[in-house]
Amino acid sequence: MSNEGVDTSRRRFLTRATAAVGGAGVVAALYPFLASMAPSERAQAAGAPVEVDVSQLQPGERLTTEWRGRPVWVVRRSDDMLARLRTQEIRLRDPDSERDQQPEYARNEYRSIREEYLVLVGICTHLGCSPLFRPDAPAPEIHEQWTGGFFCPCHGSYFDLAGRVYAGVPAQLNMAVPPHRYASDTVLVIGEDGGEA
Repeated sequence: MSNEGVDTSRRRFLTRATAAVGGAGVVAALYPFLASMAPSERAQAAGAPVEVDVSQLQPGERLTTEWRGRPVWVVRRSDDMLARLRTQEIRLRDPDSERDQQPEYARNEYRSIREEYLVLVGICTHLGCSPLFRPDAPAPEIHEQWTGGFFCPCHGSYFDLAGRVYAGVPAQLNMAVPPHRYASDTVLVIGEDGGEA
């Protein structure tokens, strides 16, 4: 059989065109599958860092924001609140924060980068209730030696003004400190590890 009169360039063109159309079809078929594996914009936003302006927060006040679908509290502790932290260490289950519930830069008696500001995930470590912020002292309805902190009304756990759990309550762990850093003197970024600021 002779190949005389056969246009091989046309055959190559048709072969290449068919391969290109087939490849485009494969890409078009795979795109929705691959796109479904990427996180949605909502999911990305839920895990994105959150900036908080702490310039208007007065000593003794708390503000609440949300990060990753959980409440995060920022408490500006007064000098009196900081002094009360040192009086309760003997009554705490984990006063030195030896368990990994905070970044390394918050492993101190204040559980914070700056002693004045406390950043906590506002969830009790017992069964996930949201504790009440009770900076007032005394409060004998909570405990006869209450010096202020966080009280969980669900099952009676209580935490000091650094989120450290007291011994003898249902919660076994200190409240969690999320990763955070300071972008400036007045802007706190929750969800990014910046180390010491």
